[in-house]
Amino acid sequence: MDLSGGHGSRLTPGARGAPPGVSRRNFLLGAGALGGTAALGLAGCSGQATAASGTTIDFWHLLTGPDGAILTGMLDEYMADNPDVSVNQTVLAWGAPYYTKLSMASVGGRAPDVAVMHVARMPGYAPGGLMDSWDLDLLEELGVGPDTFPEAVWQKGVYDGEVKAISLDMHPFVLFYNTDIAEQAGALGSDGLLEGIDTEEGFRDVALRMAEVTGGHGLAWGFLDDNVNQWRMFNTWYSQMGATINLPEGGPMEIDTDAAVRSLEWIRSLLDDQVASSSNLGSTAIAEFGTQRAGMYMGGVWEIASYRDSGVPFGMQMVPPIFGRPAAYCDSHSFVLPHQSNPDPGRRRAVHEMVAAILKASVQWADAGHLPVYLPVLESPEYAALDPQANYAEAADYAVYDPPAYFTGSGADFSEFFGEEMLRVLTGAIPPEQGLERFTNRINQLLAKPSPL
Repeated sequence: MDLSGGHGSRLTPGARGAPPGVSRRNFLLGAGALGGTAALGLAGCSGQATAASGTTIDFWHLLTGPDGAILTGMLDEYMADNPDVSVNQTVLAWGAPYYTKLSMASVGGRAPDVAVMHVARMPGYAPGGLMDSWDLDLLEELGVGPDTFPEAVWQKGVYDGEVKAISLDMHPFVLFYNTDIAEQAGALGSDGLLEGIDTEEGFRDVALRMAEVTGGHGLAWGFLDDNVNQWRMFNTWYSQMGATINLPEGGPMEIDTDAAVRSLEWIRSLLDDQVASSSNLGSTAIAEFGTQRAGMYMGGVWEIASYRDSGVPFGMQMVPPIFGRPAAYCDSHSFVLPHQSNPDPGRRRAVHEMVAAILKASVQWADAGHLPVYLPVLESPEYAALDPQANYAEAADYAVYDPPAYFTGSGADFSEFFGEEMLRVLTGAIPPEQGLERFTNRINQLLAKPSPL
């Protein structure tokens, strides 16, 4: 792969957005039908000064498994075409341990040159001065800027007018479906997507028809041991009603109680042991769909690898807008600059170049299911040819992130507290109103305290 071309040379010309009135998915499918391919490699930028000879970039991240393997391959390609640059990866445990070490490194003067952070965690770190800002002029020089990202995704990385995070992807909560089972149930449209599921009644009807085919359930969804998955599903339906949650400093939490109750009642209605099991763990739900005992599965896009490897005939699409508005609950892997008191100009430039190059090669990143958010990639014929990834490309237009606070985002307390309180709601032990009151009280206690960062 040639990784030395100019910053626009390997991207689809003019691919900044779909034509008016055309959905992103249909635009992508049309582009794919042209048969073109974009050589979206880890390209440097021609005419720009390269990093100083012998530059080493210290890069921390929390990506393992298929994600880590793909990223390592991308970095190997980048270094092969930029022999003066070496990237030293440090891989740390996902979740709280990673974010604790990252903050301590910034405070202690031992910060890496660049790191991966879930963008929804950024509001907990930027206010404490733990992150430096990206150089917008340099990014623009490298072909990266606000016009090359969906607006909501770009804005999520902005704090106090400064760009603190550059997102590589978004990983939305989506709907998987078994194409063979859907066809037998008469629910597979001519476009290869499920049809008739955009209302409560329609979704339930399709699920029950699928259950007749499987002899099991229509939908697999795990929640008993998965607090975060409860939050993902809840916030997807809740956001479809146009409802939001605000977490002002000092509190109290602002939540639309009527919309929240409706979302919880809908979820609980699905757990009737016909549409979906009332006792699924996260792992058993994954296995239920994987063994074709359920026609649908709701979860994160990263499950694409396990289902593809198992040979299950499946498709993927956005969760249907049953309550009116399309919504894609998500988080994003983003690149951040942990604070350094005296950053080396050569390394800082090299980091900008490396990140720009990875963005331009992010069609490779899509292999793990993640939705690339660099628009020249997302709107390229090469991405349009990916099946089933291209079927949920529209999610980039409907990104819904956690409300900003120091305790929200992937691996933080907010979603864990939600699941702890809602478990009894979903099992029918207490009414939704009581669970919401308990959750609200816990969050208000956090809001009353200053950020520990």
